Formats: sequence, structure tokens, C-alpha cells
Amino acid sequence: MLTSIALILLVGMFLGWLFKRLRLPSLVGMIITGIILGPYVLNAIDDSILTISADLRQMALVIILFRAGLSLKIDDLKKIGSSAIFMSFIPALFEISGVVILGTILFDLSLVESAVMGSVLAAVSPAVIVPSMLRVIEEGYGQERRVPQLVLAGASMDDVFVIVLFSSFLSLALGGEFSAINLIEIPIAILMGILIGSMTGWLAQRFYRNCHMRDTSKVIMLLSLSFLLLELEELVVGFISFSGLLAIMALGLTINQLYPELANRLSDKYNKLWTAAQILLFVLVGATVDITYALRAGVPALLLIIGALIVRMIGVFISLLPSSLNRKEKLFTMISYTPKATVQAAIGGIPLAMGLESGQLILTVAVLSILITAPLGSFAIERTYPKLLKRE
Repeated sequence: MLTSIALILLVGMFLGWLFKRLRLPSLVGMIITGIILGPYVLNAIDDSILTISADLRQMALVIILFRAGLSLKIDDLKKIGSSAIFMSFIPALFEISGVVILGTILFDLSLVESAVMGSVLAAVSPAVIVPSMLRVIEEGYGQERRVPQLVLAGASMDDVFVIVLFSSFLSLALGGEFSAINLIEIPIAILMGILIGSMTGWLAQRFYRNCHMRDTSKVIMLLSLSFLLLELEELVVGFISFSGLLAIMALGLTINQLYPELANRLSDKYNKLWTAAQILLFVLVGATVDITYALRAGVPALLLIIGALIVRMIGVFISLLPSSLNRKEKLFTMISYTPKATVQAAIGGIPLAMGLESGQLILTVAVLSILITAPLGSFAIERTYPKLLKRE
């Protein structure tokens, strides 16, 4: 196990550095590290790590999502307006609709099976988008109209929306019924996540004002609270809908709003944690990728992914019509909403495991979408933000 961790960190750091030197996103090198070291190529990662891979990836996501919350402010969200709400569901609906049409044409799937595939593909990747947007914010780009904050807010709610739809479509495909009541879970999950996260943040900042301790101890406490919020999401399943990831972002936002001095210090600590966490996250995402599935998919799968992305970008454009963003800012937002990785790695294999006839094809397309959109989307964001966004 220790040897595997050493390989993940050392090779991941090296390839990340190498790709950065080649003026490519470092995460591409980390994903390739996972593919090479993973069970489908060299099989150099211990099974004990692969068994807890999903938990380790979630821990890394907790770190970067809390860091994202620390970078957001209520005033920023007010300035964004309704566009963030539209961005949370319109692009996903457009992409699912595009996959439904293309899936029936290219693969002769039923409408329901195509909808399942569309809901697997439709979620954007917070693992790719959040660190990219934080970098844009830190460098002062797009701050006049809060463009990166808009992407952060919309993407975090997008995943909640898509995962609820995925569960509903999969149930329907396996012979169940699609209930409109399930759709009510989406706003409830978003509101409950924001509410509980904000309450936790208020209590935390009150405690820190009255109980002095090292910032390192505060980070340990906040990480533990974040893990408990994720666990709470699992515990209340069947009783009430709740988004743990949104709660973590709301926790960070509340501390930033009420105790900005502490938020600045915590940001530095979390940035250091992210240095190691990102290697684990992207290498383990790469380890889930079976390259033979991607090779087997062929041209039709490639056409489906490209077509779905184009339709998705149209959905982003429509979501931004009420906003005051100019053409360049809208184009950047459309590009930023393309990367996929973590959600597809998490749910791509579920239809196959549940016995859906088209499960193998859905997994194959999910794998291919990670290989295409994570590197290209990250590269496109990195290369375009200095050109498309104004620096304050």
C-alpha cells in the first residue's frame, strides 16, 4: 500500500510537472499517471487503495469545494443573479436531450436508455472546474461581472440536478416508474444543503471567535465537519433530500462572509492541502479509466460526445441571455462548462452493475468522455481565460 501511495505521488507529481512545462494542464499528466499505474495497464496500485478510491477522491473534493466556498461572497452571488440558477439545470437538460436524440440514431437505443446515458454524461466535473476557477479568481480575471464565481455556483448545483435525474431515469429503465415527486427533491436538496452548511459555518465562526487555537487545528475541525456533512447526506436518504457537497461550499462561504480574516488564513492552509490532494484525486480518476473501453467505442461514441457538448454549450448560452456578460465572457463560460471526470467515474459503471442491457455501452461512453473532455476542457480554460476575460 505504501509503495502504491509513493508511486501515485511521485509519478503524478513528475508527469504533472512535465505537462505544465509543455504548457499543458498538470491534471492531464496526473490522469495519465492513473491510467498507466491503474488496473488496466500496469496494475501497480494496490487493491486496498482501489477499494477506498471513491472515498479518497471524495476527500480531495471536500478540500477544493471548501476552498471554493472561502473564495465566494454573498455580494458576488447577488451580482451573478438568476444566471447561476439557469446554469444549474438548462445546460444539463440540453445535453441530456442531445444524447437522447443522438443515442437513438447512432446506437439504436431506446429513449429511456439514451436518457440514462445522457444523465451520466451531463454532469460537469467540480474536480476540474473548481481549481481552474479559483486560479482565475486569484489572478483577478473576470471580476467585474464575477464570471468565475458564476461558473462555480452553477456547476455545484448542476451535479445535484443531474444525479437526481440519473437515479430517476435508471429506475425507469430497470422497470420502475418515473415520479414527478423526484424532481421536487432537487430544490429541496439545494436549499437544505445551503441552509445546513450556513448554520454549521455560523456556529464554527462563533466558536473560533471565543476559543483560540492554531489555524491547523481549525482546519482539522473543519475537515471533520465537512466529512460529517457528507455522511449526513447518506444518513437522511429516504427522509429528506440534502446535498453534502453544497453544504461544504456554504460552510466555507459563511465563514468568509462573517469572519474574513480567518477565511484568508484558512485559504492558505487549504491551498497547501490541495497540492497533495489533487494528485490523489486525478490519479485515482485516471485509474478508473479502462482504455480498452474507449478504443472499443469507435467513431459513433466520439460523435455522440462531441454533439452533446455542442448542444450543452448552446444551453449555457441560453442560460446567460439574462446576464450582462459580453460575448467573450459568454464564450469563456461555455468553454468552462465542458470538462467531465469525477461524476462520470463515480456513476458510469452503475447501469452495468444494475444489469441494464446497454450498461457496457454507457460505461464505455462515460470513460471516453473523461479522456476527451477533462484534458481538453482544462487546456481550453487555461489558454483562453487571459484572452477572453478582463483583468482587474
